[in-house]
Amino acid sequence: MSDTDTTPTISTAVEGSISDTDRAASASDRDVIESRGLDVHYGDVQALQDVDLAIPERRVTAIIGPSGCGKSTYLRCINRMNDLVEAATIEGELLFDGTDVYGEDVDPVALRRRIGMVFQHPNPFPKSIYDNVAYGLRVQNRKVTDERVRTALERAALWEEVNDQLETSALDLSGGQQQRLCIARAIAVDPDVLLMDEPASALDPIATSKIEDLIEELAEDYTVVIVTHNMQQAARISDRTAVFLTGGELVEYDDTQTIFENPAHDRVEDYITGKFG
Repeated sequence: MSDTDTTPTISTAVEGSISDTDRAASASDRDVIESRGLDVHYGDVQALQDVDLAIPERRVTAIIGPSGCGKSTYLRCINRMNDLVEAATIEGELLFDGTDVYGEDVDPVALRRRIGMVFQHPNPFPKSIYDNVAYGLRVQNRKVTDERVRTALERAALWEEVNDQLETSALDLSGGQQQRLCIARAIAVDPDVLLMDEPASALDPIATSKIEDLIEELAEDYTVVIVTHNMQQAARISDRTAVFLTGGELVEYDDTQTIFENPAHDRVEDYITGKFG
């Protein structure tokens, strides 16, 4: 390599970024989500190809890969958001707590009460900050209390910033605050799993750092699955990483440190070091 060659190596791509092992060691070893031979097509286009993947409870699992590789499709399979896509066909099994989420007796609405989702762009409702957090509780016919709203905002690291303006419009918040409000709205109903589809991609570095810190804290109580294009972010906050490549193929899945420092597949190393993708 020449002195001017800036192509990152495996180690420099994530230097100083691997997440702490203490939290991972204390997390559950139980797999709460598992796909077996999962295939997804959108019409004639195959989005996922025979995906076998087991996601552990109360850890952060990152899904990385180039655009169009099926990352978000996999995420939307977990809580059956793909049901809303008319052309989508799904084959194989996807288990949550041992039950196939595509079983005939599974109510997708009830499933989504246990599996919350945070999207790429903040999507607060045009309501007050308070009513945004309370919304899910009301939809589920659960009692709305100031304590529940406050607890959700505290857990989303937002309470100190908004506690004196709960009746103001959520649309007046900054982008980073809006995204943390969406996280508060998701956790207010006590889900088991949080799905995050590139939750920091539209945010500035300071807001991104707050979201990353929050994700690590949330994993103490929730199973977090995050799709991200930011490989350094995956290395910083996740315990395990799944690498999807072209054609919806899961190429490698392992502890995050192994993926970034000693991947088993050349294609994964090439992607991580920026040779393609």
